[in-house]
Amino acid sequence: MAELESPMMPKLISFLSSLLERVAESNDETQNHHQKISVFQGLTRPDISIQSYLERIFKYANCSSSCIIVAYVYLDRFTQSQPSLPINSFNVHRLLITSVMVAAKFMDDVCYNNAYYAKVGGITKAEMNFLELDFLFGLGFNLNVTPVTFQAYCVHLQREMLQMQPLNFVDSTISLAKSLKAHLCFNEDESSHQNQQQLAV
Repeated sequence: MAELESPMMPKLISFLSSLLERVAESNDETQNHHQKISVFQGLTRPDISIQSYLERIFKYANCSSSCIIVAYVYLDRFTQSQPSLPINSFNVHRLLITSVMVAAKFMDDVCYNNAYYAKVGGITKAEMNFLELDFLFGLGFNLNVTPVTFQAYCVHLQREMLQMQPLNFVDSTISLAKSLKAHLCFNEDESSHQNQQQLAV
């Protein structure tokens, strides 16, 4: 299972959208005054839903399914390294377009430039440039995703998606969403540290 098959993409996009929506809504409710002001924070909530936005990115960016998974890994790393910048309704769209763009540049053989991603994301090229730079510094330029980490995220996502069959996001409980506070998945250092050491040897 090197990467999720393309027929899984609609389910993956629906699942990630639902998860991000729950994280954003939860963090909207528990928003505090110590939240960091950043370039990702919009003044208003975008009119487009998270799912429609992610579908738009996937449609026009032509990124691989691996790219979507790696973007998810980046979002998870970013939220863990930036606890004062939780995902909410005002920043989730900008975080999404930036994480996908960075993942595509790192993962895919052919990808579009910042101006194109800016157009897809509905922002200016200058803003896209700032977002990319801030995102990279927020990640500490830690872009490498080992095969073990990639596999762990794939397995985790597939397990969660299978538990949600049929896709009934309203009634089902997402175990991930219970530990929201800016975390999307799990601490990859804890889950795959030993396996990563084995790969390095």
